[in-house]
Amino acid sequence: MSTAALAETRTFADAKALANDVADWLCGRAQASTGPFAISLAGGSTPRGLYQRLAAPDIAARFPWNRVHWFWGDERFVPPDHNDSNFRMVREALLSRVPVPAENIHPVPTEGITPEQAAASYEATLKSFYGGTTLAADRPLFAVTLLGVGAEGHTASLFPGQPALQETRRWAVAVIGAKSEARITLTYPALDSSRDLAFVVTGAEKRPAVARAQAGDAALPAGRIRPVGQLHWFLDSAAAPERTG
Repeated sequence: MSTAALAETRTFADAKALANDVADWLCGRAQASTGPFAISLAGGSTPRGLYQRLAAPDIAARFPWNRVHWFWGDERFVPPDHNDSNFRMVREALLSRVPVPAENIHPVPTEGITPEQAAASYEATLKSFYGGTTLAADRPLFAVTLLGVGAEGHTASLFPGQPALQETRRWAVAVIGAKSEARITLTYPALDSSRDLAFVVTGAEKRPAVARAQAGDAALPAGRIRPVGQLHWFLDSAAAPERTG
């Protein structure tokens, strides 16, 4: 049976309802765990509401902040205080508002080095946290990975036609030329090494890409995701494909 066939899909009336439910789901996953709990975060505008919801007092009071480690699935190669920085977005929406130990926050380095050096440095950070250089299917790198989907089917900073799509050895690579700024992205081996991997998607412009990715269309970067654990799709009603039959 394919990963797509095993996926859970939840559809919500709107982005606010999605953020409320997914925040509660994520809190529950963290509460039920023991030991370090690693989350790979999605960037962009869609997950901001989810992160703000995690910082709300009713959830923040229950969340095991001391055990949770925060990583980024991708980052724009801009300073951490830049308006386009995924780190800045998460810091403002969540991390600056809750009692997260500083040593549990693992942003992608973007200053004083090249994009290629940044990717190598981040891979070293991931391997140090993981405690090994080879990913084992029965010991995922991340407890939860959050991802979005672009209208053209990209996820993280894995874009159609880019060499990063073929990477099977490295855990993080630089992406040059896909967008106006360089980016650092985790590769499929790192993203797929997840106990729970959740696509969080809103907006009607994403609906065609969601339908193709859910069907496992390998022409779309998002359609190639195959986590070792459970795959989830959390969609608002605008992004959810119409069901037939």
